[in-house]
Amino acid sequence: MDSASLLLRLAAANPFSAPRFQLVADRGDSGPGLSRSPGTEQAAASAPCAAPVSRRLAAAAALGEEEYSCEYGSAQFYAMCGLGGILSCGTTHTAVVPLDLVKCRIQVDPGKYKSIFKGFSVTVKEDGVRGLAKGWAPTFIGYSMQGLCKFGFYEVFKNVYSDLLGEENAYLWRTSLYLAASASAEFFADIALSPMEACKVRIQTKPGYANTLREAAPKMYAEEGMWAFYKGVAPLWMRQIPYTMMKFACFERTVEALYKHVVPKPRSDCSKGEQLVVTFVAGYIAGVFCAIVSHPADSVVSVLNKESGSSAFQVLKRLGPVGVWKGLVARIIMIGTLTALQWFIYDSVKVYFRLPRPPPPEMPASLKKKLGIQ
Repeated sequence: MDSASLLLRLAAANPFSAPRFQLVADRGDSGPGLSRSPGTEQAAASAPCAAPVSRRLAAAAALGEEEYSCEYGSAQFYAMCGLGGILSCGTTHTAVVPLDLVKCRIQVDPGKYKSIFKGFSVTVKEDGVRGLAKGWAPTFIGYSMQGLCKFGFYEVFKNVYSDLLGEENAYLWRTSLYLAASASAEFFADIALSPMEACKVRIQTKPGYANTLREAAPKMYAEEGMWAFYKGVAPLWMRQIPYTMMKFACFERTVEALYKHVVPKPRSDCSKGEQLVVTFVAGYIAGVFCAIVSHPADSVVSVLNKESGSSAFQVLKRLGPVGVWKGLVARIIMIGTLTALQWFIYDSVKVYFRLPRPPPPEMPASLKKKLGIQ
């Protein structure tokens, strides 16, 4: 197969311009109906009793099986996306544990840890260089589970909601689609993250309490029961759901804008490496906005998990409108880098395992016809 025909086939995989079904107006009096593509009509003619095929955001049937390792929207596809989430979130959050530790300490004790550099200096002086790695185990386990749910469920909900909206509305309301799908995914991801996040913050912000996950978890359970691990889930939702909504929606729209206004050639003409560079840049831009919108809730989570018997409202009232922004610079650096690396790793996993990677959406032909756009 020559490169030109391959590019044409890849371009045909656009998730909005080449769906398996198209919404069109029926010629009869029954109103709008579903019109099948020619290939689907032939299949339906040969198997009239076959169950109707679900509409997909991506044109999974546009490419042959030899191009991808699995079908878009299949159970294997979602499982591999979950694996990508584990690798992207677990590894990156663990890599920045020292910065996360200093950020948490600035939030809970700004008098002692007055800046990023002061925080590192005081931590190394008191605990040695090894002290910067405190909390790495709950970080790796917790954020691996979060990544599994965040990325895996995002793909699921994006498909489900796009099917409910239909082709044209999925394009017109695509930002809302990204926001709704990411918020739904993060709701479950935070339930998976909460126990390990509670252990991590207790280890990092309460000197002398525990040095390892094996020490912290039993001690917390003995003191407060299961509530110790889930009392921070509501503040986590406050922090992570806005963060994730911004992370996915901003990333998706930034990728779309980069290919439209910055990249000098179409995505289908870009190499895999060039596409991954665009992914990294879009991820960093999204990460900066993520850090800003979610930082106040992050401050509440850090203080809440350090203290026993406090509520989120009490902590928020005590911190005040200024205190909730302590540690923002450190978090922008951390989250910007994290988000860029996470999207890069996630997209790299898709490339390595030959998973379907739909290009940025384009206006459906049916909508162009309605709007009179050539």
